[in-house]
Amino acid sequence: MSDSSSPLKAALRDAAVTKEVVIEHAAVRSLPGVLQRCAPGRRWMLVADENTWDAVGASAQALLESQGVSCAPPLVFPAKPRLKPRVARSAAIAQQLSAQAATPIAVGSGVVSDLAKHAASLAGQPYVCLATAASMDGYAASGAALLDEDGFKRTLACPPPVAVLADLDVLRAAPARMTAWGYGDLAGKSVAGADWLLADALGVEPINPRPYALVQDHLGDWLGAPQRLAVHEPQALAGLLAGLLVSGFAMQAHGNSRPASGSDHQFSHLWEMENLQVGGEPAAHGACVGVGCVAMLAMYEWLIAQPAAAIAAAAAQAHDGQDEAALSREIEAAFGNEEFRAAARGEMNAKAALGSRRARLDQLVRAWPALRAQLKRQLIGARDMQQRLATVGGASHPEELGIGAARFAADHRRARLIRRRYTLLDLLDDLGWLDRAIAGQFAPGGFWTA
Repeated sequence: MSDSSSPLKAALRDAAVTKEVVIEHAAVRSLPGVLQRCAPGRRWMLVADENTWDAVGASAQALLESQGVSCAPPLVFPAKPRLKPRVARSAAIAQQLSAQAATPIAVGSGVVSDLAKHAASLAGQPYVCLATAASMDGYAASGAALLDEDGFKRTLACPPPVAVLADLDVLRAAPARMTAWGYGDLAGKSVAGADWLLADALGVEPINPRPYALVQDHLGDWLGAPQRLAVHEPQALAGLLAGLLVSGFAMQAHGNSRPASGSDHQFSHLWEMENLQVGGEPAAHGACVGVGCVAMLAMYEWLIAQPAAAIAAAAAQAHDGQDEAALSREIEAAFGNEEFRAAARGEMNAKAALGSRRARLDQLVRAWPALRAQLKRQLIGARDMQQRLATVGGASHPEELGIGAARFAADHRRARLIRRRYTLLDLLDDLGWLDRAIAGQFAPGGFWTA
């Protein structure tokens, strides 16, 4: 880390669980000391896949053993087929931890990290994360995004790591696409912040100032140099990972993922739970978030361009309450899997309990001039974001994920159904404008056809 005033160090000072973060060249050399300070006297088990084991796991195991640190045999999963983030898998890892009386060290990125995190929680153990790529924001988060027994993706509450280490040499050697995934995941914070501004202004969910500021005050700097990431500049990688970790600390501080996850992530969760494949492998979270981010930035631009008088008229004409029959039909048509339908009904019922549509829209009309100005300051342009993502080699168009225009248009509405979190998609639905806004993105001259 840089100096004591850095956003990451400031966030770490407020963290309830995570005690140390080490991001530097040869950071793995610090592992024995970190383990002794953060969780002394334990027997450790490295959890990795074949790729991350080769990248740093084997050297970490050898170092610990040479230093006399008590170690169980490592748990190393095959690289192919790619490991999936399933609750059943984390439960199996927890059983092995208990059988070995071991505490896990997650050696990897998204899936390995989330599996080890949840397994540690189930086993009643702390854990340490040895990050191998600047690829996602979940390293320091209080929760693991896993597929339940029905295949529905949920964020399950569990403690974050007591320490995070990242070796800059390992980050540089990670596949370039993983850095692009991390940039996509961090880019989505722009939308997450806007969605929270919206929910706050409409009286749905007040902003928690400290977690909000942790992410939003520095987001422009973290996203500002994609060309440096494209050439694997070490300090740029350190900055990207710092932004991702700070996002995780913000989620720790707030108690859920609201500071870092909005409508952009809803696209990703939809595609991940439906097992979207790209090149024969599950679509990467950060790639999906990047495309979802661009989509929602374009939707925000559409809303901001609407005359205030039209917004007021739509608000006045909107019906209060929820058409239960229409919602039931929409959910039935949206998902072919009954378990997904049941989960969506539960999420939408929870969303219906957030309050009165009429009260939200009355508040929107009152707040819109100031809110519109805030959103314009908050948001990065959709075309600008596409270019940034392309610069780092990230996905910025649904076709790069194998998603055609008709499906992508439908997914704007379907994404709203799978999370109870209030976002721009819900506001547009409240106004009766969601279908109109979606159609505008795909009509001749619209964002996706221009």
